[in-house]
Amino acid sequence: MKFSRQTTLRSQATVTGVGVHSGLPVNLTVGPAPVDAGFIFVRSGLEGRDREVQATAESVIATEFATVLGDREGPLVSTAEHVLAALRGMGVDNATIEIDGPEVPIMDGSAAAFVAAIDQAGILTQFGSRRFLQILKPVQVVMGDSFGELRPYAAGFRAEIEIDFTNPVIGRQNYSLDLTPERFRREICRARTFGCMNDVARLWSAGFALGSSFENTVVFDETRLLNAEGLRYNDECVRHKVLDVIGDLALAGLPLLGAYRSVRGGHKLNHAVLTALLADRSAWRVIEAETARRSRVYAEAGSGMVGGMIAPAYGPDVS
Repeated sequence: MKFSRQTTLRSQATVTGVGVHSGLPVNLTVGPAPVDAGFIFVRSGLEGRDREVQATAESVIATEFATVLGDREGPLVSTAEHVLAALRGMGVDNATIEIDGPEVPIMDGSAAAFVAAIDQAGILTQFGSRRFLQILKPVQVVMGDSFGELRPYAAGFRAEIEIDFTNPVIGRQNYSLDLTPERFRREICRARTFGCMNDVARLWSAGFALGSSFENTVVFDETRLLNAEGLRYNDECVRHKVLDVIGDLALAGLPLLGAYRSVRGGHKLNHAVLTALLADRSAWRVIEAETARRSRVYAEAGSGMVGGMIAPAYGPDVS
């Protein structure tokens, strides 16, 4: 993790695709934003005026099939997690995301197209010091057989994700990642969304997932993978869950200094854990880059101190 100044995009870049639920064409443009702006969605194509929504946990109004952001007037943008994952994963702090439809385009089901757009636009260092949301104590949420936890971790952001599907082709998978732009690009950004054929058929019949296809979704039946080209990674499903976690937790508004572990999680669990964290003012604080750098040095030296507080000596818990 680099402890430095904030970043934004140098210029604009546009991607065009279809919405995964509507199947309709949509254009999305990422571009620069001022220091401390965070990620701002600008929805155009509405009657009368454009509308803006800050990409924060408070703006989440639904998590059933994807992360949906909105305001008092209703939903503005759905499936926000993939473009947010690309921005956070590539180390961008501030950006505008202009979109002319109700859904972020699904592209190939991964964040690769958004990473390419970031590369095209370029990343610009700004004068503001980078700020972090540092987790000071563990926060846990249990939802049925799903479990999620954010805990202190001074070295940056770490994801420890486990999935366990009854579908035998997917089964149980786990993946751990200490987030850097290099690792996000190499290991995570190309992992595609996935589903089982009976679920896809059910969504189609209900009028959802009309833009879903083998070009943007990894699809399994009870015995095999149905995509002719195969998987991009042997554990592509759990890697995509890591991608979703990075995008969902970008709604903290700042990069996290902490570790997130989830078992059988999804958008709803990710949002619930983040909301629980933010609701407990004793569980976090905002720090600037220099303080974060000192915290990392203390942790690496084995002092057990995080920002002047005793920190539990947690290690990865992946089975």
